[in-house]
Amino acid sequence: MSKRYVDEALSDWMKGNGPDTDVVISSRIRIARNLSSHPFPMLATTEQANEVMEQLTSVAETGQLSELGEFETIKLSQLNELERRVLVEKHLISPNLANESRSGAVLLSENESVSIMVNEEDHLRIQCLYPGFQVKEAWGLANRIDDIFEDVTNYAYDERRGYLTSCPTNVGTGIRSSVMMHLPGLVLSQQINRILSAVTQVGLAVRGIYGEGSEALGNLFQISNQITLGQSEGEIIENLHSVARQIIEHERAARQRLLEESRVRLEDRVYRSYGILSHAMIMDTKEASQRLSDVRLGIDLGLIRNVSPQVMNEMMVLTQPGFLQQVFHEKMTPEQRDIRRAELIRSHLQSESDHGGV
Repeated sequence: MSKRYVDEALSDWMKGNGPDTDVVISSRIRIARNLSSHPFPMLATTEQANEVMEQLTSVAETGQLSELGEFETIKLSQLNELERRVLVEKHLISPNLANESRSGAVLLSENESVSIMVNEEDHLRIQCLYPGFQVKEAWGLANRIDDIFEDVTNYAYDERRGYLTSCPTNVGTGIRSSVMMHLPGLVLSQQINRILSAVTQVGLAVRGIYGEGSEALGNLFQISNQITLGQSEGEIIENLHSVARQIIEHERAARQRLLEESRVRLEDRVYRSYGILSHAMIMDTKEASQRLSDVRLGIDLGLIRNVSPQVMNEMMVLTQPGFLQQVFHEKMTPEQRDIRRAELIRSHLQSESDHGGV
């Protein structure tokens, strides 16, 4: 495996600029598919799961994906626990696949914008990630990859129900479209619960940064479709796009009101967090996420200059438990991680300051 997949916090796709990146961190499409010829992963024997892995990974090795760039096949059995955790923290594999070291694999594109998981909850999980608000573009790429696999395999499909999946909530189109949104304005103005309640009423789900069951750390929320059956792919994508566009406008309006009505208080929050991040000697994950969110808000509002948003994105990954241990090449206790996390943040902010300051 290329070491850059676990050594570098920022995937190449994250370094590019996308539309509306002040609010939308990334857009993602995930397609779930299964082969009609084999039992679904939860019922498959090791031999059957290995057959699926060989069949699906051979699609990349025989060149059908070459028109979309270079792909590397990584078998989960070849990774240690820490390397799997790092790939989860970079959103390149799911926690579920990280626990499947028996017959799981992932096909990663060179820039890490495409992650094709094999033998996760379903035989095939195609994931495409784009920076900023580009859910339609991500769908276009995912659909092309889906067509490539469908040309050389037989999917489990029912004329009435659509694509068949391990979890009933994915039956139909098998599509999960989502946007990762940074919503500090709505949180600070105490509008977030009202907005998210309205979102769930139009068939969308709200989760934390690592999906279902995870906490919304650092004011980061993942908004995705709940309905996969009874709507076309186009309708699912359009519904998410429309609602996300409204949330973007609400968030920008909330930030502007905070600037106009509580500027000193807002500046104090932003600079206080910047100061603590610059000098703290110990910091846990939750506090780091919140303070990085404050500084990112300050950058987007022009209160903090010469610190790039990409640096904040990088630190949000670098300061996760797995990545910290990977960076420092040592297994750590929680307290040691908190010390190293503070050290890493201080170092990065000092480096940024040396190139221009705040």
